[in-house]
Amino acid sequence: MKARSSVRAAPPPAASGPPLLREDIGNIAVLTLDRPQARNTLSEAMLVALRQELERLAAHKRIRAVVLAANGPAFSAGHDLKELTAHRADPDHGRDYTRHIMESCSAVMLAILRLPQPVIAAVEATATAAGCQLVATCDLAVASSNAKFCTPGVHIGLFCSTPMVALSRNVGRKHAIEMLFTGDMVSADDAYRIGLVNRVVEPGAARDEALKFARKIAAKSAAVVRLGKEAFYRQLEMDVVDAYNYANDVMLKNMMAHDAEEGISAFVEKRTPVWEDR
Repeated sequence: MKARSSVRAAPPPAASGPPLLREDIGNIAVLTLDRPQARNTLSEAMLVALRQELERLAAHKRIRAVVLAANGPAFSAGHDLKELTAHRADPDHGRDYTRHIMESCSAVMLAILRLPQPVIAAVEATATAAGCQLVATCDLAVASSNAKFCTPGVHIGLFCSTPMVALSRNVGRKHAIEMLFTGDMVSADDAYRIGLVNRVVEPGAARDEALKFARKIAAKSAAVVRLGKEAFYRQLEMDVVDAYNYANDVMLKNMMAHDAEEGISAFVEKRTPVWEDR
């Protein structure tokens, strides 16, 4: 029990400042991974920072969309293997700490899926392993033509099992298993072809393109977008009959909402709707 309680302790603050930056641009929040010297690994400190910021954003009604970007030569290199390996010296050879990190990472991915606001990844560089998982988990993704993606764990005897969850739910089955079995790097164009990203843009333009996406979504009713995002992910895990039954209930709830009434009236009257987000 002593080892487990020490694992749960918060990581010490980094001397070089917070690992995650936040900038609000109107009603859009831009989160930027800012550990370029560590290739923006999903260290314990980074995972804590992401989890805390996502919790704040979930309660922030003014923010209507989120862009996730990164500074430096990598979007994210995945888990910090040096951090994990350091715990091999623990009495349990790092079992508790590894479980803690994997559960913390999964909690961040689930927090993105459950966030009321859509999250758009802006990828300028390489996203590998759990970094690729992070891109796959975001609702939308924009990639620079310089960006590359892979799940390379198989090269070092560590199959990318947790990245597999997001990857297999966002690209075709055979494309996902090829990435997982081979660990090969996938270009931005191929990532677009297999459905891992929505757009490929010129180098340096991913953040701006992601902001365009965000602004387009932010112009819609936040209540309707929130309802739709939740429904989208819930129905994916149902069989087709249950999915239609569930979607019928969602559509009825949506139709009775104020913003649906306003939107339909505005369409009929050929005017711009005024959303009240309810």
